[in-house]
Amino acid sequence: MSEVRVNNLSNENNTGGPTISGITTYSGRHFFVPPQGDTASRPSDCEPGSLRFNTDSAKLEYFRGNTIGWTEIEAELTAPLGGGTGSNIGRGYRGIHTPGSTPASGTSTNIDFITLSTLGNAQDFGDLSQGRRLQQHASSRTRDVIGGGYGPSTTDTIDFVTIASTGNATDFGNLSVARYGHGALSNQIRGVWSGQDGGNVMDYVTIAATGNAVDFGDCTIGYLQRGLGNTTRGLWLGSEGPTAGTNNTIHQITIMTTGDSTDFGDLSYGRGGWGGGSNAIRGIMMGGAPNSGNNRTNVCDFITIATLGNAIDFGDLSSDMMGYRSSGCASPTRAVKMGGYNPSYAAGANTICFVEIASLGNPIDFGDTLSLSGDCGANSNGHGGL
Repeated sequence: MSEVRVNNLSNENNTGGPTISGITTYSGRHFFVPPQGDTASRPSDCEPGSLRFNTDSAKLEYFRGNTIGWTEIEAELTAPLGGGTGSNIGRGYRGIHTPGSTPASGTSTNIDFITLSTLGNAQDFGDLSQGRRLQQHASSRTRDVIGGGYGPSTTDTIDFVTIASTGNATDFGNLSVARYGHGALSNQIRGVWSGQDGGNVMDYVTIAATGNAVDFGDCTIGYLQRGLGNTTRGLWLGSEGPTAGTNNTIHQITIMTTGDSTDFGDLSYGRGGWGGGSNAIRGIMMGGAPNSGNNRTNVCDFITIATLGNAIDFGDLSSDMMGYRSSGCASPTRAVKMGGYNPSYAAGANTICFVEIASLGNPIDFGDTLSLSGDCGANSNGHGGL
């Protein structure tokens, strides 16, 4: 074994470091310093496996290729969560769900949760700081942040819970504008809300800190639009429209910058209030309603997040899974649709269904939410933005 003792190494043109091939052993007894920079300065088109320190998140991250991008190296897995009743007898990523209202004029403080890898019913988690419906969630691996809603009037309240524990929600801060019927999306660092009663305003928070949301930019106004994404790109997909099948627009943002949304493509069928979620590659959208006339749809479609274009139909919901104004969450392998209103709009449904993201096909039964659920919200610690 050879040993080289130098302070600096560069290539022959002094434009970068040398390429070290073969099996190389680092035997230093102290440390080495990897490249570092903030999220906005992440390089692209570098070699998969490239390593750097992210000064925004204070964590190491590695490059998984152009499709997935940069992923944080976790000190410990989130997967061991579970250990309860129903779906939570298993272990895996945890979905947090707030039922919203039942009947349609009501509100709920309930929070329940599921383990996405194990079929079964939801279990009680705790309570929101106030009863509301039409609230939306943004999640990191450790914290679920729940913003806005209606109850007894439009609110700007933001609550949060620690996903690995159970208990009541705690005050986080306030949205920049009171809103309901909006959408939310997140990566590990930021949560972003957009739409409906907040007009075209998008605002965001840093999930690891508490405080008020600040302006992000503007987006096309949408009632019951939904959001999803990967670590870099966030998407706003669809909304309820005045005419069946309209409002199929998909818009995109870059989560770690600010600015207005831009066009991405279209849903295969325009509607809002769908349930589903994403992993780092695909977004899954199940059901929803094309307008406010109690018309539900069984359409399920998907998008490839890294590639601009239209959604593609992949299956159909059965009639008992078609609750609309529903919510959803995802793990790296599975997307789940939760709750929604029944056809009469008089009461919520409690059905949970799911699809395997890689294989697609018609959604199948997962279990039941803890209570009837409509105008609800959900997210997880395993979605594609993490």
